[in-house]
Amino acid sequence: NAGATTVETRRVLAAKAFARTGAYDSAISSWFAGELGETFPQRLNVSAELKQTLRYGENPHQQAAFYTNGKNRPGVATATQLQGKELSFNNLNDTDAAFELVSEFDEKPAVAIIKHANPCGVAEGDSLIDAYHKALSCDPVSAFGGIIAVNRTLDKQTAEEIAKLFAEVVICPDADDAAKEVLAAKKNLRLLVTGGMADPEGEDMTLRSLAGGYLLQNRDAGRVKREELKVVTKRKPSEAELDDLLFAFRVGKHVKSNAIVYVKDGKTVGIGAGQMSRVDSSRIAAWKAEEAGKNAGEGDLRTQGSVVSSDAFFPFADGLLAAVKAGATAVIQPGGSMRDEEVIAAADENDIAMVFTGMRHFRH
Repeated sequence: NAGATTVETRRVLAAKAFARTGAYDSAISSWFAGELGETFPQRLNVSAELKQTLRYGENPHQQAAFYTNGKNRPGVATATQLQGKELSFNNLNDTDAAFELVSEFDEKPAVAIIKHANPCGVAEGDSLIDAYHKALSCDPVSAFGGIIAVNRTLDKQTAEEIAKLFAEVVICPDADDAAKEVLAAKKNLRLLVTGGMADPEGEDMTLRSLAGGYLLQNRDAGRVKREELKVVTKRKPSEAELDDLLFAFRVGKHVKSNAIVYVKDGKTVGIGAGQMSRVDSSRIAAWKAEEAGKNAGEGDLRTQGSVVSSDAFFPFADGLLAAVKAGATAVIQPGGSMRDEEVIAAADENDIAMVFTGMRHFRH
């Protein structure tokens, strides 16, 4: 341009330059805050890099984009997409929820199926395909169009079963060549590999926007250990019940509050999520289990002999009694209600074992 750049070009380059130096200053500021032990500095600086401009946001009339913060936590932000359509805003949100949930389990093969950021089936199994069938059986109706996350290398046999269901995304630490070949026939299915599992107890911060501000907190990395459980009822839970109780409480940590989770033999059989009343969540979870049982020809036996988890304390005994009515034999909850004694008495009256965790897992 006659030996000079245009004003328009200089504006574009200036914007890029200040964005780059701004990110650099943000990194330095964050480093100093860490050196000074400031979890919440006086001025919060956030720097992220555009990874993808999305077709639209949560709804078609909203614009959206996906940014990464440079951290290497295995998950949707760092995964490699091997096939399928472009990920949408809702796909990204749900896939993150699915992988964070399945990362809670490392001792056995596990599968989590997510729909609208809530699990509709979670299970451990002797093999990945076993875990998948168990997870799917919890609520196969809701699983349609869902997100599937696994905690082991995806194999051909499990991939063949997944291919029978309409799923939006499959995310896994890795997939063998045979599994990739099977899913390649599902052209629109997104297959993501992360290279590893997320550390459920890893430290990190979460940021949420409000009108005129932000909420910053450290992520919920709390995990209750077996030896930390406090038995508060006359009857103690069996070892098998304790296994299921801990499993249920980990799942409940990833269910929108109020969260009630029924578990039996290492798999969810009923999940109640996002209700304004805890007793309603209890009833919905039992009803979902009953409906799935009827569709599978099992009648209403699914919650018989199950255990139940509540993400927060029962404010009244009615939520516990709903679980009793559903056939649950043991309960795990944080405790701390003014009416704890009333709830414990109701459990004792119905020969229910109950343990307190002392840790709440609200998720909004």
